[in-house]
Amino acid sequence: MPRLLLLSSSNVHGFGYLDHAAAELREFLGPVGRVLFVPFALMDHDAYAAKVRERLVQMGYVVDSLHTANDAWAAIEAAEAVFVGGGNTFRLLTRMIELGLMERLQARVNGGLPYVGSSAGTNLATRSIETTNDMPIVYPPTFTALGLVPFNINPHYLDPDPLSTHKGETRETRIREFHEHHAAPVLGLREAAMLRREDDVLTLRGSAGARLFRKGHASEELTPGADISGLLRE
Repeated sequence: MPRLLLLSSSNVHGFGYLDHAAAELREFLGPVGRVLFVPFALMDHDAYAAKVRERLVQMGYVVDSLHTANDAWAAIEAAEAVFVGGGNTFRLLTRMIELGLMERLQARVNGGLPYVGSSAGTNLATRSIETTNDMPIVYPPTFTALGLVPFNINPHYLDPDPLSTHKGETRETRIREFHEHHAAPVLGLREAAMLRREDDVLTLRGSAGARLFRKGHASEELTPGADISGLLRE
């Protein structure tokens, strides 16, 4: 069964890179010594991998980047844990499909490989990428993601600001538009919020909470620490 730690973001106001999630990462990864980083959501893979390596080395982890592997399949097969970074979700999914890595990664995570995702990496773990905030700068052959959880997530979820003069669509409006065509629940994951899955137990972690949207129902506020395992069975 999957072990997942899904962050809304790696960068949160008032914290350094990944600082808000450092304790959760350490607890989740446990005795893991090496982390395989997937940098494909950003264009400059070298710079992205260097940034992640600099931060995770401070936490005691050795970081290998998938883009430097001679054999990407073998790298996933040998990984102790995987961290899929944020950026553009369309670019991330497209590159993973081009390299033929989706089924291999899915199988390894379903077999127990710890999976950490942030933003686009969190979207990749879900049912589909159809509720990402990103622009479709490239066009993947499918929007279907890894399906490590059977619902959708909207990372960086923003509540409507009653003082704003902006008259465009809110994030809630966009999610309601998704539900005009699809029935899957959508979890609006605020900054500093994260999900942790251990087998069939799913909990909301972090400090910011989330908003759950179901088709045909009023949205539901979820507070940190909530057990939302029922979403795995919807």
